[in-house]
Amino acid sequence: MKYVFYVLGILILTLGISFTIQSDLGTSPFDALLVGLSINVGLTVGSWEIILALLLIVCNSFLKRHRPEVLGLLTAFITGIGIDMWLFLLHHLITPELWYSKVVCFGIGLVVIGLGTATYLNTNFAPIPVDRLTLIIQELTRTNIFFSKTFIYLVFLIMAMFLNGPIGVGTLLTVCLGGLILNYFMTYTEKVLSRILTHSSTSPNYDKDENHSI
Repeated sequence: MKYVFYVLGILILTLGISFTIQSDLGTSPFDALLVGLSINVGLTVGSWEIILALLLIVCNSFLKRHRPEVLGLLTAFITGIGIDMWLFLLHHLITPELWYSKVVCFGIGLVVIGLGTATYLNTNFAPIPVDRLTLIIQELTRTNIFFSKTFIYLVFLIMAMFLNGPIGVGTLLTVCLGGLILNYFMTYTEKVLSRILTHSSTSPNYDKDENHSI
């Protein structure tokens, strides 16, 4: 059951990313970097997700002084496929042109990203390397996830600016609100998933007891 929520969380996350890209108001700094690399260098947005994941796995390994978390590459691979899949599906379905429709599209994307990220992170299975970096910085600085997420956003923002990535008012909103939204959903999804996973793990035992008593 945990792995179902792991994959579901990533699919929700990548759907949110695709919504922000389609809104044309600006994406998160990391996604702006991916799009900038895709436009200037080539390959798909999802491909760059996987390539940068490799680099971040090495970086995280250095910071934690542990062996590289190769499983993080699996998450990045699923994320990359998810982004390309949703962009392909949404390209003709959602192309907002009016400002208020762009705002709605972006707002939905921002909330969905927070929900998806919190869902898969709370399964405690192979976080995306950039999210692992967020947790590492949170641990090293002994702050909350809002601070670490915002710090990483600012670093990628500078990199995305050099590559002319899709930076706009949406990027600013992501930097200011992304960490807060994630922080909120982390607490909420942790309670929900804990309840569901605990129930699913104990249900077979109850069934056995009942059958034994009969």
